[in-house]
Amino acid sequence: MNELISLLKDARKHMMTGVSYMIPFVVAGGIMLAVSVLLSGNAAVPSEGVLADIANIGITGLGLMVPMLSGYIAFSMTDRPGLAPGIIGGMIASNIGAGFIGGILSGILAGITVSYLKKIKLSANLRSLMPIFIIPLLGTIIVGGLMYWVIGQPIAAAMEAMTAWLEAMGTGNLVVLGLILGAMIASDMGGPINKVAFGFGSAMVGTLDPVTGVPSDTALLIMAGIGVAICVPPLAMGLATLIAPKKFTVEEKNSGKAALVMGMVGISEGAIPFAAADPFRVIPANIIGGAIGSAAAMTLGAGNPAPWGGWIVLPVVSNPLMYAAATLLGAVVTAVIVVVLKKEIKAEEMETHTGLDKEFDLDITIM
Repeated sequence: MNELISLLKDARKHMMTGVSYMIPFVVAGGIMLAVSVLLSGNAAVPSEGVLADIANIGITGLGLMVPMLSGYIAFSMTDRPGLAPGIIGGMIASNIGAGFIGGILSGILAGITVSYLKKIKLSANLRSLMPIFIIPLLGTIIVGGLMYWVIGQPIAAAMEAMTAWLEAMGTGNLVVLGLILGAMIASDMGGPINKVAFGFGSAMVGTLDPVTGVPSDTALLIMAGIGVAICVPPLAMGLATLIAPKKFTVEEKNSGKAALVMGMVGISEGAIPFAAADPFRVIPANIIGGAIGSAAAMTLGAGNPAPWGGWIVLPVVSNPLMYAAATLLGAVVTAVIVVVLKKEIKAEEMETHTGLDKEFDLDITIM
């Protein structure tokens, strides 16, 4: 029990390690996807040609984001034996739709599991097999089983329940619906809750009026609110690093520049490094700003016919000035909340938390 308390006591340090190793995947994948969408001019991921290939490279990079986060959380907790269970657990979190929150959970589970497996006493002849065979195998089975059989089922049930709830709400009170959808979109930035809300909006826009042959005005309002909420978190995090640079590490400030680009083209994953590093401040701020921005866009009469977000859809948006104003409102609200809640970090913490330039020793006999 004391060891468990010790592991969890340093949870922030472990998450920061995971974030440090995850950031290159977010930046590389996110920027490549953003460039492909930007150059396509269609406010959507291109489906063919060189731009489609670039988009797929970016999507692949973003797809590795959660596994790397999970794997290096476990690595921080238990060293190299935690990598395989952590990375595989993170991939499972992505596959079952648990998002980066599931990745954090799988990384912590892997770290705890491996720390206890390392206590198993074996003879000297078998001891060398522990870090390369026994711990990765048993750790992966345990973490993978927990992710699929314990965590996965409730997540799937919750997603179905949320979808049914949104469909039952109707569109009677658009402001309330805008607040709810905006909060859902900004809560996990591409995760399962985000996808439920985005899927609802996309379905609304994809349902054409049988008489006019175009989406209804209500559907356009809803998608405008969702489009605004998609880009609020990354834009807000980038803005916050500019407003209060002393409250962010060097890594975070660099990620903030990339987040601004991703936010402009509707890739909300640009805010995930900030949310993973400081979830209790960043996620509530994102939810508040996303909800306000979404409701404002719908109240101001912006309409978005494209199932996408960010400012890349401005050429096709009705009332684009109102859409842009709602985006800025949501981003400023989130940025201000984050800046107020976060403390200035110490000078020695300004540099990277993990020492990425250190040699990665491959001596497999060391536990």
